[in-house]
Amino acid sequence: MNQKIKWFRERMRIFDLDGMIVSNPINIEYLTGLKAEGMLLITRKENIFLTDSRYIEEVKSILTVDDEIIINNYKDLIDYDYERFFSFCENVGFEEYYATYAKYKEYKQKFKINNLEETEKIIEKQRAIKEKSEIIKIKKACEITDKCFNYLLQFIKVGKTEIEIAKEIERFLINNGADDISFKPIVASGPNSSKPHAVPTERKITVGDVVLLDFGCKYKGYCSDMSRTVFMNYVTEKTRKLYNLILEIKEKAQEHYIEGKNLKTIVKMVETEFKLNNQDLIHSLGHGVGLEIHELPFCNLKKDCILKENMVLTNEPGIYIPGMFGIRIEDTVLINKDGAESLTKSNRDIIVIK
Repeated sequence: MNQKIKWFRERMRIFDLDGMIVSNPINIEYLTGLKAEGMLLITRKENIFLTDSRYIEEVKSILTVDDEIIINNYKDLIDYDYERFFSFCENVGFEEYYATYAKYKEYKQKFKINNLEETEKIIEKQRAIKEKSEIIKIKKACEITDKCFNYLLQFIKVGKTEIEIAKEIERFLINNGADDISFKPIVASGPNSSKPHAVPTERKITVGDVVLLDFGCKYKGYCSDMSRTVFMNYVTEKTRKLYNLILEIKEKAQEHYIEGKNLKTIVKMVETEFKLNNQDLIHSLGHGVGLEIHELPFCNLKKDCILKENMVLTNEPGIYIPGMFGIRIEDTVLINKDGAESLTKSNRDIIVIK
């Protein structure tokens, strides 16, 4: 049987579940490798993938006998088929963070389920701990991202627009081995850089600008994420001090990115360092990276999260002075038992482009 589905069946027993409806396409991809539209049903005896005729051929070409997944075309099913899938299942799980209330009612009615149970992101929590094959793909995505940054140091010039640079980032990533971009690149110059999630504009890069770059790519479905801040022609003493402060705090935080550490404790430490320097951390310190660009774990004060070996997440402190400039330094990081490895390795020192 597919090893990930086998693992999931064991987890179902812990949650006292007899079956599961997996509707989140990212979780379906994680469990089966399928990117086709559809729904995965894990029943007492069988694993069933429901899709339509557009995807049947593709799905059959990906799945093997060892996967032990039955493929059904929606159009071939009648009411009785839906009713029998979870017959004799007392408790059936569903993805309450993904399915709408309308879907919840549809599942209960269509599958004749008495107890449809919330599952508290059990698949997403498992996705947070990467397998060796997943780490290899993320490392490759990070390698392509680093190449792109090195290229940008030659491409970015006074007079180029933010949009022009953003489009060049996308072009370079795709032409150098990426399947896709992880997210729309952020290129923010001058006062625009004070907006953490700025959208590139027609603003031209000028002498003295702070230029914030945030981008990543996908390799075989897995993401990378990196931010760097560069300076055009010169950097002021005030800006230099803030940049070095961010880098120092980032490095201190990463020293604690090890197995067994509580993320909430690390975030508290970083926020204290910011406040001692009359600054605020206005966004999360980081987030998990994998099949999605933002996934578990999230580095904030909302929930306790103990770091575990082979988690992949970002470390991205930043300072933003409204109407003036912003600085962020971000890396994708792999958690090890005795330390953390930055998978994005681009230069973190102050870079002045002339």
